[in-house]
Amino acid sequence: MSMRHSMLPGLLVCTLLISLGACSSAPPRQVYSPPAKSAAGAQQTVLKTAYAVLGHPYRYGGRHPRQGFDCSGLVYYTHQQAGVTLPRTSHAQFVASIPVSRQALLPGDLVFFRITRRKISHVGIYIGDDRFIHAPSSGKTVSTASMTDPYWEKRFVRGGRFF
Repeated sequence: MSMRHSMLPGLLVCTLLISLGACSSAPPRQVYSPPAKSAAGAQQTVLKTAYAVLGHPYRYGGRHPRQGFDCSGLVYYTHQQAGVTLPRTSHAQFVASIPVSRQALLPGDLVFFRITRRKISHVGIYIGDDRFIHAPSSGKTVSTASMTDPYWEKRFVRGGRFF
């Protein structure tokens, strides 16, 4: 057997391993797009937009002032106005956000709550002084709430940041 033939199986194995290694991990997916403006400017736009839609009706699946908002639709819309594209659901927003403790929350950060047992099911926009803007539930409107209210305090999980 020639030297060339004895090396062929080893070369085939190496080629196969290199090929498989290149396919084993997909490139990282971009979860959200960064703000088009400065972080401070984007946060201000989120807050200004959230205040502007106070009183708009709750609507499951809603994500625009003309339709009304559900909680994650409100967050999606306000961030979109600031040039930031987020995932659409509260759970996906939770997963994609940078974790922030309650003590480190800044106006414009998100606040996540577990209403049901399993996963994050509610999100709001922190406005400072333990208060947040959210689209609470059917029959209600976009409004402010206090994180010190026993209902919300018991269900708070963590804050999240995209700026």
